[in-house]
Amino acid sequence: MMKEYKTKGRIIFNIFNYTIICILLLLCLLPLVHILALSFSSTAYTDANLVTFLPKGFTLAAYKYVMGNEMFWQAFRVTFERLLIGVPLGILLTVLAAYPLSKEDRDFPGRKIYMWLFMFVMIFNAGLVPTYLLVKDMNLTDTIWALVLPVGVNVFNIVLMMNFFRGIPREIEESALVDGARQHTILMKLYLPLAKPSIATISLFTFMTHWNSWMDGRIYMNNTANYPLQTYLQNVLQSSDQMLMNTANLQSLIDKMTVNGQNLRAAQLFISMIPLLLIYPFLQKYFTTGLVMGSVKG
Repeated sequence: MMKEYKTKGRIIFNIFNYTIICILLLLCLLPLVHILALSFSSTAYTDANLVTFLPKGFTLAAYKYVMGNEMFWQAFRVTFERLLIGVPLGILLTVLAAYPLSKEDRDFPGRKIYMWLFMFVMIFNAGLVPTYLLVKDMNLTDTIWALVLPVGVNVFNIVLMMNFFRGIPREIEESALVDGARQHTILMKLYLPLAKPSIATISLFTFMTHWNSWMDGRIYMNNTANYPLQTYLQNVLQSSDQMLMNTANLQSLIDKMTVNGQNLRAAQLFISMIPLLLIYPFLQKYFTTGLVMGSVKG
């Protein structure tokens, strides 16, 4: 093993590097800790702006108020259904588009025309109104397909996957063709197993797109029961104080005394982060450069 000689300049560089990383880590972590502290703090402290990074007057009232709302669980169900359809659909369309585009011109005549079309779509967008009219004319409003199909595939993901496929040695495909394999067999048995890092990255991007999207739910859903979770949360964030003012029964009045708009918003924001916080660590190991596995047939 080669021994690393730590010169004075190297030590200074490491200290500077670690310092910058720690500062960036704190800038990303402290807002999350502040939101978490607000969600567990009582109204007396949040109204007085006394909560920083530790809960004061610890209480679960905000979470009880949110979790006890049937509309919250209905919106969560819509989002879960959206992810169950949208993520596999996005990966499937991305792979089917990226694989032929990764070929040479002699293997895929007209490839450059399709590339220009994809680049044009990525740069220029039809706009909100034409998209809404198209969704409405197809009778997709107030259906799960209005949330899935308009964002079914992302051109950036196609380019990312296409470049990964191009990095796989062509000799692997040629050896499979000599053995009589068809293109769909080469894709399923050779390319996809090697493309796990790229697929994991695209899966996370697609997941985040569907999970964080709220505007399409507001536009395409006329019935609030069909709102996805982020649209519901955004709606509540705007009207949380008004919701608490419109209480009509004794239990709601008790909740009003222990929950205000500030810690209610913090609780909902933290709940919306939980799936990403749970999923990201499992996909982290795939965010490294994929190594081409297998040998070239001689």
